[in-house]
Amino acid sequence: MDALINALLVGNGADSIAHSQRLLHAGVSVERIVIEGIEEAMTSLDEKCTVSQFNLLEIMLVGRSVTDVMNYLYPGGSLPAGSKDTVVLATMEGDIHDLGKNILKTVLMGKGYRVVDCGKDCPLQKLVDVSEKESPLAVGISGLVTSIIPLVKQVRGSLRARGLEQVKVMAGGAALKQSSAERLHVDYLAETAFDGANYLDRISGGAIP
Repeated sequence: MDALINALLVGNGADSIAHSQRLLHAGVSVERIVIEGIEEAMTSLDEKCTVSQFNLLEIMLVGRSVTDVMNYLYPGGSLPAGSKDTVVLATMEGDIHDLGKNILKTVLMGKGYRVVDCGKDCPLQKLVDVSEKESPLAVGISGLVTSIIPLVKQVRGSLRARGLEQVKVMAGGAALKQSSAERLHVDYLAETAFDGANYLDRISGGAIP
């Protein structure tokens, strides 16, 4: 398991998959690989990514390796019934930047969440429609341009109009972090992808056993 964690943390996707194969052949369950391997790697990265050590390239490389292993363990992207809650992600209409959203998606998948990605430049109507269909724990909104703030402010009200009062709304990204959760009308404003994932862990009732 340590070899898998090390391979993930240096961003070596091929080695990460090879170590995962060896673990499976040795009788280690997929769930253990996710919890003791991938989640441990993501936790180590979280601890390392302080303000002074934050390295975007490193996060991207680790994220790519995690995605490679998750795709190998779960072909087709379908996580098992024991997975954590569903989270719907989107970058709102008018913003075509999705790096932050994609990093959050990788972190959440690595922690066992089922992620439904609405993509970038996502209309509010689409986000609400998908949320109504998926009944997620939360909606995560990423934003790098301030022009989407008026749309972000409408998300929680639009969800409530569909009877989705229980769905939490989380926001993040350079443009949105200049504001506050209260002004954006969201439940939580995440400083980083890891901060957002930790918030979801706190409110989630569906953790992997």
